Amino acid sequence: MRFGITTMQREALISRGMSLDEATVGMAGLDHADLARELSGLGFDPIELGGDMSLFLPHSFSGPTLERLAELKAKRGLTYTVHLPLWSVEPSTPLGPVREGSVRALINMVEATLLLAPECYVLHATGALAAEFYRMKLPEVAKSFLLDRFLGHARESIQALLAETGVASRQLAIETIEFPFDLTLALAEELDLSLCLDVGHVLAGFSGPVDLFEVLEQCLPRLAEIHLHDCPWQGEERQLGYGKDHQALGKGDLDVGRLLGRLAEADFAGPLVFELTVGEALASMEVIRGIVEGFPPSLW
Repeated sequence: MRFGITTMQREALISRGMSLDEATVGMAGLDHADLARELSGLGFDPIELGGDMSLFLPHSFSGPTLERLAELKAKRGLTYTVHLPLWSVEPSTPLGPVREGSVRALINMVEATLLLAPECYVLHATGALAAEFYRMKLPEVAKSFLLDRFLGHARESIQALLAETGVASRQLAIETIEFPFDLTLALAEELDLSLCLDVGHVLAGFSGPVDLFEVLEQCLPRLAEIHLHDCPWQGEERQLGYGKDHQALGKGDLDVGRLLGRLAEADFAGPLVFELTVGEALASMEVIRGIVEGFPPSLW
């Protein structure tokens, strides 16, 4: 199995104890390619490039930086995935001008990174506005009506993205986020997309009152990537666990052995990307090593 990590590293962007001046200088000088090189040197592959870095650090995806990322890939045999922007992006909003701008931002990121031949592009098909309506206490008929509208706009945005970039539909992996899992799965099936299973999000209740391993079984035929982090399971009552996800493995209720065992049985060849700090990811790898030692060699 291949274990990767995201470049969205808090400590790499702004370290604790920095003054405002130090943070300003540090962020302006941050080199996305150097960060990817450092992470790959720790044994992580693939490296998931965080599209949201472009929000405050537009040079993170400048031409020279992308050339250095491509050179790093060629020299080390490294692979990349790209998490498309989600901050300020609303591909499912009913507000047309905002939706059009969001699609343009997504297209720009895809086109900028095409030369890196990413293994997949991870997308939040719906944004914060859809999540807000999903949380609202509304009559079920009203909520179903509204969520269907968000889903329809997400469909239009994804179709526009695929049409303009020429990216294969299976190279786009929509993530399990704060939106009903059944609707996310239906969208993936309708447009022949891949899926990114975020195990922490599911445990946190963001995708509804669903069981993680039942979700995994439904995702497997389209599973392109897993976002790996721990979280206490919030139960069938869907008591949303905001701030409880993105913990190192062993800190929540994820049955890591069962997850890895099922992925091995299914011959899953995609990446498992830690959405954790470097320290948390390295600690999680130690947990994984301890579990894998007890697995039959035939699974690996």
